[in-house]
Amino acid sequence: MSEQDTEEHADRQGLGQVGSPGAAPVRLTGSVRRLLGLAISVLVLGLGVGLSSGLLSLFFAGSEKLMLGFVEGPHQAGAFQTPALRRFISVSLAGLVTAILWWLLRNRTRPVPSVKRAVRGADMPAWQTATHVLLQIFLVASGGSIGREVAPREAGAMLATYWTRLLGRLGLRKADRTMLVAAAAGAGFAGIYIAPLTGAFFGIEVLLGQVSITVVMVNLGMSALATLVGGVIKGFGPYYALPNQAFSPWMMGLCLLIGPLMGLVGTGFRRLTSWAEQHQSTGNPILFQLPAVCILTGLVAIWMPQVMGNGRSMAQTAMNQTLQGITDAHALVMALGTLCLFALVKAVFTVATIRSGASGGTLTPSIAIGASLGAGVGLVGAWFLPAVPVWQCALIGATALLAASQQAPLMALAMLMEVSHLPITAIMPLGFAVALSILVSQVLLSLSQKAGHELAAAPCNHTVGGTG
Repeated sequence: MSEQDTEEHADRQGLGQVGSPGAAPVRLTGSVRRLLGLAISVLVLGLGVGLSSGLLSLFFAGSEKLMLGFVEGPHQAGAFQTPALRRFISVSLAGLVTAILWWLLRNRTRPVPSVKRAVRGADMPAWQTATHVLLQIFLVASGGSIGREVAPREAGAMLATYWTRLLGRLGLRKADRTMLVAAAAGAGFAGIYIAPLTGAFFGIEVLLGQVSITVVMVNLGMSALATLVGGVIKGFGPYYALPNQAFSPWMMGLCLLIGPLMGLVGTGFRRLTSWAEQHQSTGNPILFQLPAVCILTGLVAIWMPQVMGNGRSMAQTAMNQTLQGITDAHALVMALGTLCLFALVKAVFTVATIRSGASGGTLTPSIAIGASLGAGVGLVGAWFLPAVPVWQCALIGATALLAASQQAPLMALAMLMEVSHLPITAIMPLGFAVALSILVSQVLLSLSQKAGHELAAAPCNHTVGGTG
């Protein structure tokens, strides 16, 4: 029996002995004290993590203003008005600065563990983690092709690791540390994207992988409070600007095509980013590899500014696509080619940025890739059926690919619903596409694992057969 099971069994025994003298009040008091400790933790960490996420949003806006001369928003999602030379200098300079600081951080100080390792018990050193977080935000704000959602999660996890040193005084169990760190990481995400369900689902679905009344209470309560504080600091507006148009039930038909396609592409993107993380440069190569990738990003950004940043501008560009100006088949093919090029370039530069040594996320790059491909499907659909809203196809593609790349269907669905302020009718097509995407992704991952096991077992079988 595990430590947590033993403690819960003891609580149940104590609760069942209310009529007996002496022991029962102690057991009951311990159980109530734990609930009060969890409530205090949710309140303190929710407010604290929300404050850290809000401050990171302000740091992002300030860095973007300094480096690129603008502050992004739903109606100005990219550095389209920034001179091409400034775009190039911004991301190139940021690549050089962050490469040097990350090299020092990883080779001359105590290393910063990942959020998943922190959930499993690793401590997150304070100033090293804070520096690590700020470097991620600065690189993305300057145009680095990588997501920024890992930074607030790391900040939240760091705050929780220090708070959980008070477990004994709060009457909490050792197992509660895992739950609080995971919830704080999800709350960091919620506070920066103003998405409470997304943050809660991230903690539950991605980090913990378990559901109970207590887990839901802690994760949802902490993410809700962090969203409140983060929203007060940065505002509660939508992340993407979309038309006010209801989703038609007929969009379910297009999901039969978009969902499986995004499952295929999303699984491939997941494999590539996992490979990049496993082979990430941490030693001396980061000093030239990361600046080189950022210089290439700056060169491409001269003609394609959408490649810069976490993918918000690319996703918004895809969601703004219409058939207007596309009058013949040649123009349609050119538009499709551009959208596919967007997706390819974003995937390549995100993988390259991670591989060269940068830390960051893949959620918003996944949205950008999915939105570009989904908009391409929407253009073809609208060519034959003009009533098809291209932006809805882009949104469906973004949600479905995000679900496959993160293997988190509930989080993906909640994220696009929340950051886009979608009507409730959007759940039907988005949920259907996510289900199909996850189905295809699971099949592909299972086949890949089976092939890997067979490949690993082949030398052993050959050896055994040869010696027999």
